Amino acid sequence: MANRELDILRDALREHVNALAVDIGPRTPSIPDSLVRAANYIHSVFEDAGLTVSEQDYDYYDQRVTNLLGTVPASAGASAYYVVGAHYDTVPSTPGADDNASAVAVLLELARRLRQARLKAPVLFAAFTLEEPPAYLTGHQGSRIFVRNCQSRGDCVLGAIILEMVGYTAPRQHYPFLPRWPGYSGQGDFIGIIGNWRSLHLGRAVLRGFRKNKGLPAESLFLPFDGRILPELSDHASFWDAALPALMVTDTAFFRNPNYPLPSDTIDTLDFTFMAELVRSLELALLELPPAPTKS
Repeated sequence: MANRELDILRDALREHVNALAVDIGPRTPSIPDSLVRAANYIHSVFEDAGLTVSEQDYDYYDQRVTNLLGTVPASAGASAYYVVGAHYDTVPSTPGADDNASAVAVLLELARRLRQARLKAPVLFAAFTLEEPPAYLTGHQGSRIFVRNCQSRGDCVLGAIILEMVGYTAPRQHYPFLPRWPGYSGQGDFIGIIGNWRSLHLGRAVLRGFRKNKGLPAESLFLPFDGRILPELSDHASFWDAALPALMVTDTAFFRNPNYPLPSDTIDTLDFTFMAELVRSLELALLELPPAPTKS
């Protein structure tokens, strides 16, 4: 990526994280206006990028909460598509710069830069609400609402790429007990791609794209089952539970970032060059995604 392009992209990513993690701060049902402000910001950026935006509203007890869905106008109404998603809420105690403003920022810039006409299948950009506890793994989780709506409409989700904490790098990297990337150098400078066996075909396509960007190391891990071997799984679990292929793209969260999920998860801890390179890797990955199967 050319230096000028990289500078522009870093500045844009920083602007998004600042809007979410600094100007708004914690984004949680316990501060209802915070979710509304975050949703309004994401909606405006999607619209500025030229996307057709829809709001998937639903009730969370006495509150109205929203998933934001964006597509290029030519793909609006498509019934078969890939999903790129990230949650925009936080736990109450943190501004959530890495968790998960980093991922939302990457999602927004990917949507802004994407040339959808070059893709083999439509892509829907989704900003999910209520990923964090107490809604996590309940029917109120935004991604679960989204998946149920897809199923009720008869849509074909070709695969989902879920961005979860993508902005932190570190000199050293910790690992969970079982999963360990082969060839691991000990440095926390790579992006991780996690899937199950049902997601292997999707993962191979995504990895082909990632390997074309020499500016960002990528490591993959495909689990032979859908069990909760990694605690605090993200929105990809909503797709796995519906037998849909999905990947989690992550900086490995608490295995690298000591600020999770604390008040110290602030904008000054993020690596915006790392995030900019991820946008480029995702652009290349989306170009590798296969088209929808033809109906016989």
